[in-house]
Amino acid sequence: MSAILPHALSASDPATAPPLIVEAQAVRRTRGRLELAWNLAGDLTRLRIPASGPFERRDELWRATCFEAFIQAEAAAGYIEINVAPSRAWAAYAFNDRRQGMRRLELDPEPVLTRVDTASRLEMRAILDLSPALPAKLAWRVGLTAVLETGNGGISYWALAHPPGKPDFHAPEGFVLTLTESS
Repeated sequence: MSAILPHALSASDPATAPPLIVEAQAVRRTRGRLELAWNLAGDLTRLRIPASGPFERRDELWRATCFEAFIQAEAAAGYIEINVAPSRAWAAYAFNDRRQGMRRLELDPEPVLTRVDTASRLEMRAILDLSPALPAKLAWRVGLTAVLETGNGGISYWALAHPPGKPDFHAPEGFVLTLTESS
């Protein structure tokens, strides 16, 4: 799957998901830096979207509306997880293998997060320097996802690809984009 154009995310359970257009995009990868974008379009009043706040690192963003990226170097067992929230909170973790060996990943410099929204559209962008964590010479496999909290407190899970069963963004079958240097 190509990484340049925006890709539609699908809900793991379309019957209970709010009627939205959810897109994600790996905008570019250059010298270990990765720029990502997520777009929501539709009746955003159906979602709980936190107000933009202070830029801060915070755990457990996945419990509410947030956007995620899972990135794995070609032929590696380990991978990293990036979370960004509309509140401008962020988190980064490294794993040795699928859901194993989780540890906080230090990013230096910290990510640059941008939020642009209107009544019917929300765009989040993140620029990350991943060069210390992932080898620049190898292709990266990427899964782009979204966790959307509805107005009644329900959660819907969106991804480029869903493996069978319960939503699992850590499943390697969801890492469907391939990024090479200068993608």
